Amino acid sequence: MYIKTLSPDVGVAPQIASEYIARIKAASYRSIVCHRPDKESVGQPSHADIEEAARVAGLEFRYQPVVSGRMSHADAETFAHLITKLPKPILAYCRSGARSSAL
Repeated sequence: MYIKTLSPDVGVAPQIASEYIARIKAASYRSIVCHRPDKESVGQPSHADIEEAARVAGLEFRYQPVVSGRMSHADAETFAHLITKLPKPILAYCRSGARSSAL
């Protein structure tokens, strides 16, 4: 699992799986934001599965799906709002980490 630190409050990663949650928590992340729509590709874990694992581990989780190639200013504003409200640091993920980084 690769995490790119964008700031002390935000890191981004490519697609995560439920089994990564313990490592994410051990890395001191307190919240996770999923920017990847469910069923974007075959075999992708659902956000609900990852959300359940995060909640069991005591992490906050938010699902903010952003369609690749159709990111909007409103998407960026929503993520900015989440950054102000969620416990930090926050790990955001999508397929490659690019959408989360751009937001």
